[in-house]
Amino acid sequence: MAIYHLRATMISRSAGRSATAAAAYRSAERIEDHRTGLVFDYRARGGVDHVETLAPADAPAWVQDRAALWNAVELAETRKNSQVAREIRVALPHELDHAQRVELVRAFCQREFVERGMVADIALHAPGREGDERNHHAHILLTTREIGPEGFTTKNRDWNAKELLEGWREAWAQDTNRALERCGTHERVDHRTLEAQRVEAQERALEARARGDEAEALRETVRAVSLDRQPLPQLSAGAWQLKERGIEVAAVQVWREVKAQAAEVARVAQELAGKTRDWLERVTERATEQLRNAVDRVAPNAWDEFFAAAAPGAAVASEALARDIEAERQQEAQREATEREARERLQEQEREEHERHRGDSHGL
Repeated sequence: MAIYHLRATMISRSAGRSATAAAAYRSAERIEDHRTGLVFDYRARGGVDHVETLAPADAPAWVQDRAALWNAVELAETRKNSQVAREIRVALPHELDHAQRVELVRAFCQREFVERGMVADIALHAPGREGDERNHHAHILLTTREIGPEGFTTKNRDWNAKELLEGWREAWAQDTNRALERCGTHERVDHRTLEAQRVEAQERALEARARGDEAEALRETVRAVSLDRQPLPQLSAGAWQLKERGIEVAAVQVWREVKAQAAEVARVAQELAGKTRDWLERVTERATEQLRNAVDRVAPNAWDEFFAAAAPGAAVASEALARDIEAERQQEAQREATEREARERLQEQEREEHERHRGDSHGL
């Protein structure tokens, strides 16, 4: 299942971080920080599928040299608490192949960041050897200052606007869904909160039930169940590194608990979806059989009465089925009750038809 994730964070000296270290780690390269003299060498690490740098057309050529780029960023900042870079981390659909994932990230960065004047340093990472094999993701390091032919100039505070971040979140969902559609999968992602998506699913279920579309109502009910969970808490860079090394701190324990709860909700939703499909198939089969029997038993001039009598019972059965799916209880009892009601209804119709024919015979 395609997963939506976009997280934006600042890389700040006040947190003991540097743009050179971040770039070296994410690209699995060696970068020496000219300001501090520190060397960050991550060439031994694996899992980096693709790296590239995108820059505005008037940027100097040296921005394509990763070490030169981020050393220039560090040297442009003079304060001890400077924010030296912004990082965007996004989840990449495992349904896409490598080339499709690269193109998705490249097009998004070019439109949303580079055309606004930022330099974007992209690194696509493969899933970890011991983690979820679907966990393809990308790290995007962004500059915070305007850049021209001579290098970096002033910081652009407009890039910090909350509205801009929300626009990025929505744009990433739209780009991801278009990529999924092009590759022929029905999976889609949603940038909204789990609560907003759950409320929408519940409303759609009610609307579908009101118009008599029980199949759609059940599908939306199952979707609401799958969304009834907590979002994964965000881990700091330090906590994430501790997790990767197998060190259990409090934040990591909470993260694992919420992840386990989400997995259980997904399991229940999947099981419920399967039972929903089974119920709909059985209801369809029973309805078909009942209609076939009705054709054989009911006289042509009694069709109006037959459907008039069947319609209220069908509505009751539909509501009972929805309640049963949502509660996931008493499935077999409900099925037997529905079948018994249908048999009794047909028997009653046959009895009435028989009495009517007897009355007509006496009249003759």
